[in-house]
Amino acid sequence: MKFDVLSIFPEAFSSPLKISLLGKAIEAGILQVGVHDLRDWAPEPHRKVDDAPFGGGAGMVMAPGPVVEAVEAVREPGGRVLLMAASGRPFTQALAAELATEPQVVLVCGRYEGMDDRIRHVLGAEEVSIGEYVLAGGEMPALVVIEAVSRLIPGVMGNAESLGEESFAEGLLEYPQYTRPAEFRGLKVPDVLVSGHHANVIAWRRQQAVRRTYERRPDLLAAAPLNDAERDAVGDWTVDQ
Repeated sequence: MKFDVLSIFPEAFSSPLKISLLGKAIEAGILQVGVHDLRDWAPEPHRKVDDAPFGGGAGMVMAPGPVVEAVEAVREPGGRVLLMAASGRPFTQALAAELATEPQVVLVCGRYEGMDDRIRHVLGAEEVSIGEYVLAGGEMPALVVIEAVSRLIPGVMGNAESLGEESFAEGLLEYPQYTRPAEFRGLKVPDVLVSGHHANVIAWRRQQAVRRTYERRPDLLAAAPLNDAERDAVGDWTVDQ
């Protein structure tokens, strides 16, 4: 799996790509991440990548020339191009899994008021957003995408089995977790988790995942794979409210 990142602040990626799972995967050759300075494709003498918007308005817009030329320079056959933009398609676990099957993903980090819209048309690129808020640029979103996708690449995670129990893996939020000590400041670990009864633990975790999703992200339940008993339980919780 290869990522290529285009940014006017390539230094933003130096430390995050050297630590934890990402750093180990890159060192082991499981992942390749190339970080490129967009200004290398901007015209001299000022290496300018932005200009004033047509129609007027505040701020500047990223010009199409440097961005398109940069992507064309680093993109390999079959490479998928994502533009980090607040107005883009929501980045989800499902999209992360989809991207994990690609040989190359090119991430373009937006800045200023955004990018000239012709960029996505010329490149056949997709705009992607990591949330309903606005950041100063696309560097942090690009890192989010890299980490979320990389965790799904075989060999990156130490224990691949844990992926199946995480939030969003089955359309539900993950159940609450506990570790030692069994009691902390008057709060005890649920009895079922220290009972030694494996089937009961599995049932409790599933019930807690459904309950937590209902309380925090009820919008996910419509598409979640719930059985009849779980849907009845959700209906009872709704009535109780």
